[in-house]
Amino acid sequence: MGCKVLCGLGHQMLRRKVVDCSREESRLSRCLNTFDLVALGVGSTLGAGVYVLAGAVAREDAGPAIVISFLIAALASVLAGLCYGEFGARVPKTGSAYLYSYVTVGELWAFITGWNLILSYIIGTSSVARAWSATFDELIGKPIGEFSRKHMALNAPGVLAETPDIFAVIIILILTGLLTIGVKESAMVNKIFTCINVLVLGFIVVSGFVKGSIKNWQLTEESILNMSCNNTKLEKRGVGGFMPFGFSGVLSGAATCFYAFVGFDCIATTGEEVKNPQKAIPVGIVASLLICFIAYFGVSAALTLMMPYFCLDANSPLPDAFNHVGWGGAKYAVAVGSLCALSTSLLGSMFPMPRVIYAMAEDGLLFKSLAKINDRTKTPVIATLASGAIAAVMAFLFDLKDLVDLMSIGTLLAYSLVAACVLVLRYQPEQPNLVYQMARTTDELDQVDQNELVSTSDSQTGFLPKAEKLSLKSILTPKNVEPTKSSGLIVNISASLIVIFILTMCIVAVIGREALGNGELWAILVVTGMTLLSAMVMGVIWRQPESKTKLSFKVPFLPVLPILSIFVNIYLMMQLDQGTWIRFAVWMLIGFTIYFGYGLWHSEEADQARTPDGNLNQCK
Repeated sequence: MGCKVLCGLGHQMLRRKVVDCSREESRLSRCLNTFDLVALGVGSTLGAGVYVLAGAVAREDAGPAIVISFLIAALASVLAGLCYGEFGARVPKTGSAYLYSYVTVGELWAFITGWNLILSYIIGTSSVARAWSATFDELIGKPIGEFSRKHMALNAPGVLAETPDIFAVIIILILTGLLTIGVKESAMVNKIFTCINVLVLGFIVVSGFVKGSIKNWQLTEESILNMSCNNTKLEKRGVGGFMPFGFSGVLSGAATCFYAFVGFDCIATTGEEVKNPQKAIPVGIVASLLICFIAYFGVSAALTLMMPYFCLDANSPLPDAFNHVGWGGAKYAVAVGSLCALSTSLLGSMFPMPRVIYAMAEDGLLFKSLAKINDRTKTPVIATLASGAIAAVMAFLFDLKDLVDLMSIGTLLAYSLVAACVLVLRYQPEQPNLVYQMARTTDELDQVDQNELVSTSDSQTGFLPKAEKLSLKSILTPKNVEPTKSSGLIVNISASLIVIFILTMCIVAVIGREALGNGELWAILVVTGMTLLSAMVMGVIWRQPESKTKLSFKVPFLPVLPILSIFVNIYLMMQLDQGTWIRFAVWMLIGFTIYFGYGLWHSEEADQARTPDGNLNQCK
C-alpha cells in the first residue's frame, strides 16, 4: 500500500504539461515585435557591468587579452542562447525555462526552475535598484547617503544593510507602476534608455580607438616595473604583452565575464506578448547576444588601449581612463550611460519576474490569485504588484551583496535544464496529441503548413515507428530513421547519465583543484574517466534517430552543443561557495513547503488527468 502511494506521488511530481496546440487567444497583449525583444535583451544584459567589469577583469585577470575572455564567455553564453531559441520556436508561451522544463522533464523540476528564477529576478531587481540609488547619490555629492546614515541607521550588522535605501524603493515602485500600465509602454521606455546606453558605449569605443595607443598592448616586463601607478602592487602587474597573466588568466577572466551575458533569457518570457514568437524569440536572443558581445569587446579594447591595464581603476575605470588621456569631461557622458544601463537592467529584471509568477500561478503551482490579468492593460497586475513589493522591501532593508551569488544558481540551473530539455526533446517520437508537442497558432501558419500539421497529427497518432527490441546492436546501430519510444528512452537515460558524469567531474575539478595541480593519480583518473564516459554516452545519443519536426529555429550540432552548455553551467555552479549553497537550500525548503502544501494538489495538470480525455490534446 505504502509503495503504491509513493509511486503515485512520484508520477504526480513528474507529470508533464500538455501544451494546447489549438488556436487560443493569449490573455496577454500580443503587441511586441522583434526590435522590442532585441532592445529588451540588450537592455537587460548590457547593464552597468560594462562600465565596471571590463576594468576589474583587465587589471586583475587578463590584461589586454580581456577581449579574448569576452569572446570565450560570449561563445559559452551562445550555447545557452541557442537552446532558449529552439524552445522559443517550439513552445512560444509565457514561462521561459519554467515552461520548457514542465513540458519536458516534469512538474517538480519545473517548480524548482521557476522558484529559482523568481529568486534570481527579485535579488537582481533589488541589487540593481540599490546600485542605481548609489550611482545617482554619488553624482549629486552623496547627500542621500549622509542623511540616511545620520537619521536612519539600522544598526544590525550582518543581518540588515547599514542604512535603508528609500530612493531604491521609489525607483522600484515607479517601474512597477510602468509595468502595470502596459507592456508596449514599458517596451518604449526600455528602447529609449537602451538606445542612449548604446550611443554612449559607441562614443567610448570610438574615443578609445582615437586616443588610445597600441603600445599599451605591447608593454615589456621592464617597462611595467619602471612605470609609476599608485593603485597596483608590482606583483599583480603580470609579465606585460597582450596576455600578461597567461592563458589561465584569460580563462579566469572568461568565467567572470560569463555573468556579463546573463539577462537574455528575459526574452523567452514574452512568448504570449510578441507577434510571430517562433521567429522573433530566436532572432531576438541571438541578435541581443551579438550586440552585447560587440559592446563588451569594444569597451574592453578601448579601455586597455587608453591606459596600461594595471593602472585601471577597479571601481570606475572609464572616468579614470578618460582623465588619463586628457578627456576628463567625458565622465559626464559615462555617468549618463551608466544610469541608462542601470535603468534598462532594472527593467530587464522586473519585466520577466511577474510573467514567471503568472505562468506558475496559472498552472496552479502558485496561488491562483497571482494569475489575474487586468482586462484593460492585459498585464499580470497582481503578480507585478506582488513581485514589485517584495523587491522593494528587499532593496529597502538588505545590502544583498551576500545574496547576489544566489542569482547565479537560479540562472545557471535554468540554463542547464533548458539545454537538457533540448537534448531530450529532439530525440523523442512524434506524438502531436501528447506531451512532446510543438505549440503553434494557426494564424501564424500558411495553408501548406496547416494541412501538413493536420495530416501529420492524423497519421501519427496511430502509426508511430515500430520500436526495435532493445539490444546493444539496436542501441549502437538503430534501424529506424524516425525516433521510437525505445530510442527516446535510450536518450532520456543517456542524458541523465551525462549529467551525473559531468557533475562528478566538475566536483572533483573544483574541490580537488590542488590534487589535480599536484598530479595526484586519483583526481586525474576520475576526471579522465568521467570525460571518457561522457564522450561514450554522447556517442550513443548521436547514433539515435533525430526528430524531423520542422521548426523555425533549431540548435545545430546536436548532441555536442547542449552537452557543452550543461558542462559550462554546472562547472560555474560548482565554483560558488558553501554559504551560497546553504542559502540556496533554505530557499528551496521554503519552495518545497509551498509546492507540497499547495501546488501539488492544485496543479492544472492534475485536474486534466481527472477528466476522461484530459490526457488527449488533438491538433484539429
